[in-house]
Amino acid sequence: MSEFYSQLKMLHIACVVCSGVLFTVRGVLMWAESRWTNALALRRLSYAIDTLLLGSAISLAGILHQFPFVSSWLTAKLLLLVVYILLGIFALRRGRTPLARQVCFVAALSVYAFIISIATSHNPRGLFAFL
Repeated sequence: MSEFYSQLKMLHIACVVCSGVLFTVRGVLMWAESRWTNALALRRLSYAIDTLLLGSAISLAGILHQFPFVSSWLTAKLLLLVVYILLGIFALRRGRTPLARQVCFVAALSVYAFIISIATSHNPRGLFAFL
């Protein structure tokens, strides 16, 4: 295992938290119909955090020799990440009505929480693993 594993893991966790907090802030701004929801500075900050998040994820997968479509829990995380991204796009920009954006926002936060439960349990069923 790489000597940088613990630092990469902490960076990854910090980016997960920052990304979720920033998405939540933007979602609350959207709910309040603020013009700041899609401000350039917030979008660029989101891109920067998500780039670090992806880079640390790829590095961790390489160090641990666990890859999507080989490890079932990583496959579930990757597929749910796509769902989370699509829901986020509809929540913050593409939703046609305020209600549609709000529903997509709540659904995206639910998927985000489920991804975290998968990551912490290393089980593709996440918080439903006890069933």
